[in-house]
Amino acid sequence: MPKVHLLDTVSGNIRSLVNAIERVGFEIEWIKSPDDLATAERVIFPGVGHFGHCMQTLSKAGYIEPLKSFINSGKPFMGICVGLQALFTASEESPSTPGLGIIPGTLKLFDLTTKSVPHIGSFYGLRPHSKYYYVHSYAAPVDDGVMADGWEVATGVYGEEEFVGAIGKGNVFATQFHPEKSGAAGLRVLKAFLNGICLSPLSGARAAEPAEGPRLGGLTRRIIACLDVRTNDQGDLVVTKGDQYDVREESAEGTSRVRNLGKPVELAKRYFEDGADEITFLNITSFRNCPLADLPMLEILRETSKTVFVPLTIGGGIKDVIDPDGTVHPALEVATLYFKSGADKVSIGTDAVTAAEEYYASGESLSGKTAIETISKAYGNQAVVVSVDPKRVYVASPSATSHTTIKTAYPGPQGEGYCWYQCTIKGGREGRDMDVHQLVKAVEAMGAGEILLNCIDKDGSNSGFDLELIDAVKSAICIPVIASSGAGVPEHFVEVFEKTGSDAALGAGMFHRREYTVRQVKKYLAEKELLVRDVEEGEDV
Repeated sequence: MPKVHLLDTVSGNIRSLVNAIERVGFEIEWIKSPDDLATAERVIFPGVGHFGHCMQTLSKAGYIEPLKSFINSGKPFMGICVGLQALFTASEESPSTPGLGIIPGTLKLFDLTTKSVPHIGSFYGLRPHSKYYYVHSYAAPVDDGVMADGWEVATGVYGEEEFVGAIGKGNVFATQFHPEKSGAAGLRVLKAFLNGICLSPLSGARAAEPAEGPRLGGLTRRIIACLDVRTNDQGDLVVTKGDQYDVREESAEGTSRVRNLGKPVELAKRYFEDGADEITFLNITSFRNCPLADLPMLEILRETSKTVFVPLTIGGGIKDVIDPDGTVHPALEVATLYFKSGADKVSIGTDAVTAAEEYYASGESLSGKTAIETISKAYGNQAVVVSVDPKRVYVASPSATSHTTIKTAYPGPQGEGYCWYQCTIKGGREGRDMDVHQLVKAVEAMGAGEILLNCIDKDGSNSGFDLELIDAVKSAICIPVIASSGAGVPEHFVEVFEKTGSDAALGAGMFHRREYTVRQVKKYLAEKELLVRDVEEGEDV
């Protein structure tokens, strides 16, 4: 089996890239020291997170000059995400930290005033009808001078901003997107590079632009499949689904049991093959008495990442953990273990509410010690999702509460015309004196990159998303928002995208029970002229 050398600088989920490379017929050799670059024949340099952290890590380990020498040697080199960004001269993300300087130019932060940042989702890429997964806040603007210097560029447009999606010249090829998270389309890109097949003309990547308006450019509407995972009464890991967060049902014998809707790894593979753009695992048990290294969710991620090539998010238990023997593991260490096992993002729930309470108690000052801050600093804000579990509290008028209210089209039990959304913790079992506006603003300030917006009132109802809640949250923050809770039919997904600014929508029970498939939902969205990532078969991968 031919080999490729991999240079890893603690880039988050490296396991998925390894699995993807092996899937297309190559064996991994790890670069363990700068000297290894002298004997490598082809190199892939992936990266997730902060430009400055990446470059400083390379510099401290002595890789800068050997890496430049390898690139200038003419041997095949591929950069992914921050691996592309590192090729440029500099980045606004860390102005004092120089890049490799292979490509002239400075990376810029996307304009926060016109769209959600970070930019997350599937975009047009090297094939006109294929989509590739992007997750980044900084991008390289398109520069005619760079192209005049012989670089071929595949461009993307996010809102009104055009940026470099992929770039190549001679032996160098780099993508801002993650091929290992782009399904069959991404596997084809990896295979082409590794086999020395030229991917030109790159400039033809925008041959077929969508008819949708300019706000999103070619960004697709993400459909996310969510799996609530817990142990049942027999000790097996199962996917379950709650009704307003209650996951137990009455058996034929009249006893209570955990609702069992399938095995996590099998369901995740089915949803990937069916076209899900992302898979989210919510660990609602958190395996409190299990040593960190033996967490059952780690094995689920390892197995899932072997066959699922779209982003994986894991939620539940992302916090400081104490093993039964008294060993303390900081939240960053917990997240790192999940990333190494196959996760791309971690989702934080109860601890985010606690952190927000401390944030306001300290006069809105950042401690630098919360799970959100430590993880986002190490891996980038796109790696941190905050899962919000609010419920409605009705009031007669805004003056009846100190919390942020909305005027609702759905009056309360006493005819109240206003409501506020109370944040909860411990799986919705305990309400806090904090509204959803306060929470999302606080976690955005701490470095969260995305909000998973649940709604206790809508959970398991199959009555559609809470559009009023989604609008309220979207208007309060700049980071992407995933609509969750209430989806029952494909029409609900169209409704949430057409009537709110939601960046993605999540389904669970309707998919688990096979009432509808992800493919059916995406087909319906396409029929309504909403752009989606097509389900591509992998027969030519």
